[in-house]
Amino acid sequence: MNAPGSSPRHTFSANAAHRQLPFTVRLDWGLAGALTVAPGADIAVVVDVLSFSTCVSVALDRGAEVFPYRWRDTGAEDFAAHHQAQLAGPRDGGGLSLSPTSFRDAEGLERVVLPSPNGSELCHALAGEVPLMAAVCLRNAAATAEWVAANLPGDAVVAVVAAGERWPDGTLRPAVEDQIGAGAFIAGLVAAGKGGYEAGDGRHGYAPEAVAAMAVYESAEPRLREMLQQCSSGRELSGAGYAGDADIAAELDQSDSVAILRNGAFRQL
Repeated sequence: MNAPGSSPRHTFSANAAHRQLPFTVRLDWGLAGALTVAPGADIAVVVDVLSFSTCVSVALDRGAEVFPYRWRDTGAEDFAAHHQAQLAGPRDGGGLSLSPTSFRDAEGLERVVLPSPNGSELCHALAGEVPLMAAVCLRNAAATAEWVAANLPGDAVVAVVAAGERWPDGTLRPAVEDQIGAGAFIAGLVAAGKGGYEAGDGRHGYAPEAVAAMAVYESAEPRLREMLQQCSSGRELSGAGYAGDADIAAELDQSDSVAILRNGAFRQL
């Protein structure tokens, strides 16, 4: 497997401390964090709970394929036509959009091109950095963790990327829903027996950033729906008339669809 730090493709000048090299389960935020911890990993896990990863999960449950696509790229329509796929538009445009509710309600869902400013952008940026990539939300966190534990060696390096949101100036806004989703997946790795956990000595293979996300999830889990509704992103969606998106995102472990990117699309395994 890829040894931690073995990739020559690392494009940031982060030192070993920021790359979390001693650990096989790592976590960081946004694009800069992804390009710091993912090179050399065996799988990157993109967590964008509200709403890219949740849309992917709902689509796969319905047997559809999802092609992530860069945000505001003028070639999206041509790309969708080439793949004979529907192009998801903005939430306020009606029809299929970056809204889990629209994916659940859509008729004849088969192939979808899904642009997004966070999850899709991360998928595009990481495509050449890692051999495997997964889209994870709360709905499929446990199923994906079990798949990773069952299909990758115990020493496989897992880079978890909490997508976060954007401030108006384009800078990263850490979003608690993504920390919760990342923590749910990491807790699933521990439950599935992913190497590095020793009950008597601690989680040696898990970076402190990953352990902290798991603690956030464990704290939030008893009132998960309320947390997603009342966090900044959830309140923003509710104010725009999309409160149902947070409700769908809170459907913890209700999906067995593991979303692995293959040939440019997320498909059911």
